[in-house]
Amino acid sequence: MEIRERSFVTAEEVAKLAGVSRSAVSRTFTDGASVSPGTRKKVLQAAETLGYHVNHLARGLSHERSNIICLVVSDVSTPYQAQMIDIVTKKLQSVGKIAMVINTIGSTEEVAAAMRQTVNYRAEAVIVLSGTPSPSLIATCLSNGQRVILINRDDQLSGPTNIVVQNGQAGREAYQLLKRAGCARIAVVSSTAGTPSLMARETAFIAAAREDGRDTQVMRTGPTGYATGAEAARQLFSRTSAPDGIFCITDLLAMGCMDVARDEFGIVVPDELSIIGFDNIEQASWIAYNLTTFSQPLGAIAEHIASLLVAGGSSAAANETVSFHPVPVWRRSVRPRMPRSGE
Repeated sequence: MEIRERSFVTAEEVAKLAGVSRSAVSRTFTDGASVSPGTRKKVLQAAETLGYHVNHLARGLSHERSNIICLVVSDVSTPYQAQMIDIVTKKLQSVGKIAMVINTIGSTEEVAAAMRQTVNYRAEAVIVLSGTPSPSLIATCLSNGQRVILINRDDQLSGPTNIVVQNGQAGREAYQLLKRAGCARIAVVSSTAGTPSLMARETAFIAAAREDGRDTQVMRTGPTGYATGAEAARQLFSRTSAPDGIFCITDLLAMGCMDVARDEFGIVVPDELSIIGFDNIEQASWIAYNLTTFSQPLGAIAEHIASLLVAGGSSAAANETVSFHPVPVWRRSVRPRMPRSGE
């Protein structure tokens, strides 16, 4: 038996079966449009018979606002990025937007190609979670009526909305937490990624320690992941002056570091080692880690993005920088405050 390949049912086919005009079909499926009850009934019956569905993409491309919001991302499999995409896309969908994720490796070239795709799809806005687009490319997007939203990117560029998390504040607070825990030998486990958000945490922690007259061991043994944290721990705890307090600039680094410290060196957390992470990924709360960390307010960020897009307005007038504060989450990987001498 030969199976005939079918294409999507068109509005013209619905109009023919219903005995109405093509515009009557369009009005029937447009909220608030004027159409008589009799015509509406005939169109809906014909649409059900044929299995017709409105092509929202084509409809959006023929209007000023497509409702398509593109997210340019990389490392989508990492817990933090997956959580961010999950929260933002759900929020966008709840306000009637169409979330389109463009997966890149984060390089300048791939981010540029992704942003050109967003113009081709006439996306209403582009949210850049990974990589840094050039000012000229941002200008192209803005001139095409797009709103551009950069999250924790390298430069506070003119034109787009810049959403930043106060990473430096968290770095300084992490140092104070370890200091209050009585840690005498401190270290920071970072990565070779060198992104602005990661470097801000690292440099702020080191600066806070230096202002307190203390040196900090710094380990950057690879990319931002579990294996890098594990290798950092092997090198740190092979030294004579091994740390008793570590700030890891992400939770994945902290987990790798903690596992090696406990399993390969027999170190007891938090009695012999206090350790802090950043991101508050789901795994940080697992019993095996109970990791003290900092939570990025992803829900609040998603709410702000949605409010910007629902409000609409000129993309050229969207130039602003909005800051969000990370929230410390106290768990059991850090010792309680140690009493000072004489207390």
